[in-house]
Amino acid sequence: MQPEKATAVEPEEPALTALSPALTELSKQQLVERGWAALPASYRIPDVAPTLTDARAYCKQLAESHYENFHVASWFLPKQLRPHFHSIYAYCRISDDLGDEVGDPAVALALLDVWDQELNACYAGKARHPVFVALGETISECGIPKQPFADLLTAFRQDQTVTRYRTMDDVLAYCRYSANPVGRLVLYACGEAEEWKFQLSDATCTALQLANFWQDVAVDWKKGRVYVPQEDWASHGVSEADFGAAIASTQMRGCMRFQVRRTRGLFNQGRPLPASLPFPLSLEIRLTWLGGSAILDRIAAQEFDTLSARPAIGTVDKVRLLLRAFFSI
Repeated sequence: MQPEKATAVEPEEPALTALSPALTELSKQQLVERGWAALPASYRIPDVAPTLTDARAYCKQLAESHYENFHVASWFLPKQLRPHFHSIYAYCRISDDLGDEVGDPAVALALLDVWDQELNACYAGKARHPVFVALGETISECGIPKQPFADLLTAFRQDQTVTRYRTMDDVLAYCRYSANPVGRLVLYACGEAEEWKFQLSDATCTALQLANFWQDVAVDWKKGRVYVPQEDWASHGVSEADFGAAIASTQMRGCMRFQVRRTRGLFNQGRPLPASLPFPLSLEIRLTWLGGSAILDRIAAQEFDTLSARPAIGTVDKVRLLLRAFFSI
């Protein structure tokens, strides 16, 4: 049985008590302990902060042991930037896992509250977790404000309470917290923090997030979430049951065709960004842009059926994208 529908609202900074006002500090701590027990032991906040060298090694190992469409700290980046990318990635990775890998919204919210407290401690120079020890150096050297980091936590909190989105505007509002901060953090880390570049980055990051949503319709359905706007269900004759089918219906394919076309428009809005950046960052961003567009191509190649098989980019495709990115810079 799928969870009851909830419509998206303007995200706030929900406290754990919003979920259950009667919770005591003791019960909150119990939820936190349940959460840490469900995650890798290395995610726990240690009693004593590690050295900066150890913290940077922790973030490097975490970044290099995970594989994402977003190319984090790849070998194209200047050596001096890689620790910053590692720390930003590690923050995003663990934040996501706190919200998505414990299987209980109350537990997730409790952990995200603890993580938020550690973020505040980081900006006060009192962090203990290795991610925040390393991130403190990145923040100091790159002049990164707290807001992009806090915005990501807003999105992960929203995932615990909102499982359906009524309009595309609601989905885009979610992306403003879940995706756009990542691009802004990259620009800050690379010394390219200008408002007009932020706008191009926002369009690209939102498009990447949407491409991932359309790629993972079946995956998200199993988690109880649907990011396809409900207004588009109605206009294409799609029902709730269509999302749980083994093969996409004609109506579902039409709906996904519409989403892909709309998402290409956002990619086109962000297309000038790579050319505005110095090499090799321009290559990284161009490769990311091409990767997101390639996901849409894969969806189209599957006749817009993302239920029977998850569209994926293979090794040969990645090599081709790399060559395209290199020769278009």
